[in-house]
Amino acid sequence: MSRGRDMDDNLSLGPVTLPRRALIGGIAAMGGLMVSGCSGDPPTYGSLLRMGDNLTWRAQRLLLPRRGLVREYEHADISSILAIGTTDPGNAKEPAFDPDHGEDYARLRAGGFADWKLLVEGAVARPGAYSLADLKALPQRTQITKHTCEEGWSAIAEWTGTPLRALLEHAGVKPSARFLNFYPYDGVVDGIDMIDALHPQTILAYGMNGRDLPVAHGAPVRARVETQLGYKSMKYLRRIVVTETFVDPGKAGMIQSGWSWYAGI
Repeated sequence: MSRGRDMDDNLSLGPVTLPRRALIGGIAAMGGLMVSGCSGDPPTYGSLLRMGDNLTWRAQRLLLPRRGLVREYEHADISSILAIGTTDPGNAKEPAFDPDHGEDYARLRAGGFADWKLLVEGAVARPGAYSLADLKALPQRTQITKHTCEEGWSAIAEWTGTPLRALLEHAGVKPSARFLNFYPYDGVVDGIDMIDALHPQTILAYGMNGRDLPVAHGAPVRARVETQLGYKSMKYLRRIVVTETFVDPGKAGMIQSGWSWYAGI
């Protein structure tokens, strides 16, 4: 599939005009959302800052188009991109080495990821395990986007992979699904809501700048969540779990470490 195209040819990308009544109602609703949450939503831990995170998330969902595309660039715009955080989850000398899965990753990497499979579980009709060949048999998308980092490591790269939407549809995602969590080999768990999961530019990338995805950037497959800051694009994927309510992974997740669960841009 050519760059900039997705599976939904009926996508509306124009500006959204909100009637005055709808805008006023939306602002009022947002005020209520600051002090009360829906059951099963991301937790606030009683923190004013975390309550602000949830307000931002709900305001974005209420007022902005759900499938508006982020900017895509030309090949001439591609820049060098540093690998930040875990660069090899199979290396026991790295601080983020996960003893539960690091050795498995080292074995898979030694075999060229021939035996690697991505598990898809939870609120889907057909749970399964997908090899690289299985993912590549699904629809493909290539996009040149900016990896936007809050710490200054922003860069532009070309990513090729399977739209997450295509995988979820193949697995039979249930209408009741609201969230999903990514479980990688480095043990850091994070997730997104179903709106971002089904976004046309959210892909499972296995290629970078015309080559196979390098280990330092998340081989064999990483998420690309272009509508959020870079840390939401999880590397080294091994498992995806779709849920009907928010699942807090605890100390393995991002919220308890002080990071925003929703980091929309």
